[in-house]
Amino acid sequence: MFKRTRWMVVGYAAGVGTSAYAAIKARQVARRYTPPEIAQRAAGRAVAGVDLVRDAVAEGRAAMREREAELKMRDSLTG
Repeated sequence: MFKRTRWMVVGYAAGVGTSAYAAIKARQVARRYTPPEIAQRAAGRAVAGVDLVRDAVAEGRAAMREREAELKMRDSLTG
């Protein structure tokens, strides 16, 4: 008798715990897809994209200056 009662209580507690955990996770996922959250993530990605482009342009310009200096050095030595 006590074994059945114990396992019934354990099963009930596991069910309640699992249900509560699932409800919390569902609320968290639902909150991630609200319009303000989506807009905030999109803005963050846009800023990161702008930073990447800015870094790429700066690196390209530095490489261009370096190459122009090499070419000017070669021209001054040959001519």
